[in-house]
Amino acid sequence: MLTLTEELQQWIDLNRQRLGSLALAPRLVHVGRVLRVGDGVATVQGLPAARLDELLEFTGGIRGLAIDLGEEAIGCLLLGDSAAIQAGSTVHSTGQVARVPVGEALLGRVVDPLGAPLDGKGAVEATRFAPVEQPAPMIIDRALVTKPLSTGLLVVDAMIPLGRGQRELIIGDRGTGKTAIAVDTIINQKSTEVICIYAAVGQKTSSVARVIEAVRRCGAPERCILVVGEANAAPGLQWLTPYSACSMAEYFMAQGRDVLLVIDDLTKHAAAYREVSLLLRRPPGREAYPGDIFYIHSRLLERAAKLAPERGGGSLTALPIAETQAGNIAAYIPTNLISITDGQIFLDPRLFYEDQKPAVDVGKSVSRVGGKTQAPVLQALSESLRLDYAQFLELEVFTRFGTMVDERTRKTIEHGRRIRAVLSQPQFTPLSLAEEVALLCALADGVLDSLPLDRVAEFRTALVPWLTAHCPEALTLADQAPALPVDARARLTATLQTLSRSIYEARGSTPEPGA
Repeated sequence: MLTLTEELQQWIDLNRQRLGSLALAPRLVHVGRVLRVGDGVATVQGLPAARLDELLEFTGGIRGLAIDLGEEAIGCLLLGDSAAIQAGSTVHSTGQVARVPVGEALLGRVVDPLGAPLDGKGAVEATRFAPVEQPAPMIIDRALVTKPLSTGLLVVDAMIPLGRGQRELIIGDRGTGKTAIAVDTIINQKSTEVICIYAAVGQKTSSVARVIEAVRRCGAPERCILVVGEANAAPGLQWLTPYSACSMAEYFMAQGRDVLLVIDDLTKHAAAYREVSLLLRRPPGREAYPGDIFYIHSRLLERAAKLAPERGGGSLTALPIAETQAGNIAAYIPTNLISITDGQIFLDPRLFYEDQKPAVDVGKSVSRVGGKTQAPVLQALSESLRLDYAQFLELEVFTRFGTMVDERTRKTIEHGRRIRAVLSQPQFTPLSLAEEVALLCALADGVLDSLPLDRVAEFRTALVPWLTAHCPEALTLADQAPALPVDARARLTATLQTLSRSIYEARGSTPEPGA
């Protein structure tokens, strides 16, 4: 048994060996102090070497982003709870920028903007990290947008088609179904290889929970990532959310895969940025927003692109959402976003309250890219759809005043009402390309004109089983399918007329002569 002296000598020898094996080298550590803190921001002094967007580490492990570099102080955006930070606390410079985990391990997970799990499934086992801020692909690295991104919503796919690599703004008043369009688009990718990423910025917990439940119940959650910076999160985390989600999406795009990114919504993102900018005493501009509000959104959305084949050929499609007040699309943030994106889907509250859902105003909606990507078979059947619908809306206004109309005008109005009924679509029921083609064929060839208006929904419900039994070749259409040959279209129209007649007769009525 060792004596006390021998134990002490053994301990000294052991630690002498440990100290001798240490690689000693000078290390420079920048340490500053907090001047002011509160409401998600902090002012720091004593870090003259700090760089823009550098990560700073505060007491308790809380991190922040240096977003405002002054001559004597630094404005910092806190990425966590500031309760443990007080004036006079120390802050360390890390020399790093904000990074988030990326890769396959994130698929099927719900995470915060820093990649921490929120779904109770344990830590994210990511092997790679990417900066939240990355340069957009150069023009020479981009390719033409040529492949469609189907939403499953007939009103969008037929008249406002989207392409993979496009930036399409979804805009409208609060509670008009903006998120519903985005969620239906995510659900429709269940039958494709597209990876979907949903970024919730400043949303209520209940709203985020509904989206998560809808995706898990109706979509393919194993190919989805949900990044949540909800309303009660720190303003810094809300501001970081879309950038983190975009970095996660870019990882898959770089591998040659197609990705859909939904940002819900950029109006709240701009409000969070305005809040922290005013707290940091940055000079306000129009509507009290800082002068670089356009830049923070443009540098985000410009990252959506279709890459050239030599870069892998992947694509990142962005669907940002923006909220308007009383339909005012001329407000500051909406006009900024409209000028950045490749088109907009405008939702009209009047249509929503008239139970026309999705409440898309086709007159104010446009896709500046998607028309070149639309499936040829769909394009051939929807060439005159927008014009026919617009003529109907004009004529309907006059008939509301009891104006006498001739037979031709009456038929135009009745046909227009069938168009409106077909464009109305329940949530979480996206249509396949074959269903959309069949419905458009029924409209174009007048199959629905003799069917009572209240039976159009029944026609839609019975469509797939009927085609499966009587015209199965109509359900095998692909995205690049050419326009229907004359004989194939005639067969499809005859099958649809038989379905319409069976629904009519089941009601105990007979079609009008010549219908």
